[in-house]
Amino acid sequence: MPSSYLSNPLAFLLDTLFTLYILAVMLRFLLQWVRADFYNPISQFLVRITQPALKPLRRVIPGFAGIDLSSVVLMVILQMVAIALVMGVHGVTPHPVYLIIRTPAELLSMLLNLYLMAIIVQALLSWIQSNTYQPGTALLYSLTEPVLRPFRQVVPVIGGIDLSPLAAIIAIEVIKMLILPPLDQLARLYV
Repeated sequence: MPSSYLSNPLAFLLDTLFTLYILAVMLRFLLQWVRADFYNPISQFLVRITQPALKPLRRVIPGFAGIDLSSVVLMVILQMVAIALVMGVHGVTPHPVYLIIRTPAELLSMLLNLYLMAIIVQALLSWIQSNTYQPGTALLYSLTEPVLRPFRQVVPVIGGIDLSPLAAIIAIEVIKMLILPPLDQLARLYV
C-alpha cells in the first residue's frame, strides 16, 4: 500500500483517467443514440479511442433496439474497476454490494453532469450567434436537443429569450437531489 503522501495523488490520477475514458464511451453511446453526425471529427475521435475496448465486447454483446449494450457494459465495468482501484489505493477493499450500488450512481451522476454542462455551454453559445460551422457546436445541439425538446413544448419563449435551458437545468438538479443521495446512503451501508 502506498504511503498516504502518495495515495491521494495516485487516487486522483486513477479517478481522472478512468473518468475521462468513461466519459468518452458515454459520449459515443449518447451520440449514437441521438444519431449525431458520425463523420463529425469529434465523433470520429470518440470512435477511434473507444473502438479498441468496444470491439471485443461487441463480439459477445449484441445491440438491442438501437441501444449499444456493449458501451453500457464497458461503462459499468470501467466504473467498477475505477471505484475498486481508488478504494484500494486508500487501503480499503470494497464490498461487492457497495460496487453494485455505487457504480450506477456514479454513472448517473456523470450523465446528469454531462447534460448539465452541455446545456449551459449551448445556452452560452446561443448568445454568441456565430455563423461559422463548428463541429463541436453541431454535436452539442444534437446531444442536447432530445432533452430540451420537451421543455421547449412547455416553457414559452419570453421576449425572444428561450428559457427551456433554464428549466432543463433546474430539472436535472432536482433529479440529482432526489436520486443520488439515497443511492449514496444505501452504498455507505456496505463500506
